[in-house]
Amino acid sequence: LFTGTFVILESILLELKHIADSQDMVKRVRGRKGLDLLEKLKKGRRNKVVVLPDSEDFKNKDSALQNKEVDEQLITAARNYKGRIITCDYNLEKKAAISGILPININTLANYLKITAVPGEALHISILHKGKEMTQGVGYLDDGTMLVVENASSDLGKTVDVVVSRVIQTTAGRILFAK
Repeated sequence: LFTGTFVILESILLELKHIADSQDMVKRVRGRKGLDLLEKLKKGRRNKVVVLPDSEDFKNKDSALQNKEVDEQLITAARNYKGRIITCDYNLEKKAAISGILPININTLANYLKITAVPGEALHISILHKGKEMTQGVGYLDDGTMLVVENASSDLGKTVDVVVSRVIQTTAGRILFAK
């Protein structure tokens, strides 16, 4: 989805390293995954990754103030280099847009790319396990959406053609039901 030059501020890289070194296991895993993904991005042939040293005005501030202004550092760098900000942070997205910077929200992008199925649509799905009821089989769409198939418990491990009968939106996401 993304090609070109990716610019990462030194302070962001440092923040990611601190997260990867965290005592909190969840933070540590996320930080390491972020570093691994950056390394993979850098090795990719279609992209160039540049680490931009922090500007002097941000280096000279005390670290507590500097951490509060990471968003401002990103916006300033994007403005100076005519770049875009790629983020999952809703507030940073809004602040960047107000500042005249084009933000790209990964969560919004992921929602646009999700498969949308409607009642009556035919799908080809693998039945991976049984559902809550004994006769149900469960499979998943490519985007992770659960598909509960009636009378498919005997089709475990098989790929079957189904027709979506209804879609339910839950707090955890969408669940499709099919026959």
